[in-house]
Amino acid sequence: MLGEVPVPASLTPEDVRLAVRAVVVHTAEEWPSGALCRNDGASYPCRLHRWGRRVLEAHGLNGRQIDALIRHGNPFVHVPFPFTATGPSRA
Repeated sequence: MLGEVPVPASLTPEDVRLAVRAVVVHTAEEWPSGALCRNDGASYPCRLHRWGRRVLEAHGLNGRQIDALIRHGNPFVHVPFPFTATGPSRA
């Protein structure tokens, strides 16, 4: 069994873009046997979905915000970098 994909120590805008794509593309699809990853058929949540969530959490998003990204369904949606809970950082 493969281990977890490590979260980079210092996040870049590219890491955040890839994480958004990971959580949107590797989302759950219900099957008679249970939830499977829509993209690769692995048990949900798959490694890439878990990695994407961890990266987005490290970036400052909470679970509700990540779930909203998934519901939105656009793997190319822009998440500001750096991110603050009150909106894009002015830095």
